[in-house]
Amino acid sequence: MNPVVIAVAITGSVPRKKDNPAVPVSPSEQIESTHEAYEAGASLVHIHVRNHDESPSSSPEKFAEVQDGVVRHCPSMIVQFSTGGRGRDPGLRGSSLYLRPDMASLSTGSVNFPSIVYENHTTLVHDLAGRMQQHSIRPEIEIFDLSHLHGARRLVDAGLMDDRPHVQFVMGVENALPADEHLLDILLEELRRLLPKATWTAAGIGCHQASVMEWALRRGAHAVRTGLEDNIRITRERLARSNAEQVAMAVEAVLRHGRRLASCPEARAILSLPPHAGAA
Repeated sequence: MNPVVIAVAITGSVPRKKDNPAVPVSPSEQIESTHEAYEAGASLVHIHVRNHDESPSSSPEKFAEVQDGVVRHCPSMIVQFSTGGRGRDPGLRGSSLYLRPDMASLSTGSVNFPSIVYENHTTLVHDLAGRMQQHSIRPEIEIFDLSHLHGARRLVDAGLMDDRPHVQFVMGVENALPADEHLLDILLEELRRLLPKATWTAAGIGCHQASVMEWALRRGAHAVRTGLEDNIRITRERLARSNAEQVAMAVEAVLRHGRRLASCPEARAILSLPPHAGAA
């Protein structure tokens, strides 16, 4: 029974309370929601922070507050900061990395989103990768296009990260990678050719969350991802009541595939993280 890391993305830069009241926005809400998800079986939390008006924020103070709360209330849980660009000044996207979270997301190329171009210029990508390396932060490489795998390989060749990154295939974003099971096989084949030592997961956006999780588990993924950042619904008719509810559904999927939940220490080992990394 190979253990599976369950990652929970508690709040993104798009879903708001008006869409689903369960979306946590303030640091205290995010800490509470993360603790509930941790108790339900999550071993990794992916964090965005918001301003008072719920717009995306790059505030190091807010990232620090959430990180501190998670470290205190969720022993050994992996803390992963977002360096994503939706609504954030590119120059500030790495401003919280000095806090030394265990991991941080890193997009290696640009992509069209439904209403914006998610721009990741090579200079910015190299700067973020360099900061992560400086602070001993393991990157999670966000793959929105096949070419982004080659961008990750170039970072390895440039000495900006080691050859064991954690890779996440993001499927179902309009204008980017469709949620197509056949495409996941193509992506995995290229990943194994370019970065054979990498760990991997796949995230399905919106109504694709459950199906992409099933595809990933069927193919032996090291982790699965769930949470209100990606999907605010359980069914078309019902909103999710919490991140913990979505984690519980991920747990059911993991067990259904004959696997088991990774404990936090196991999750750290799977993702090549030190046993007790925490806040700065």
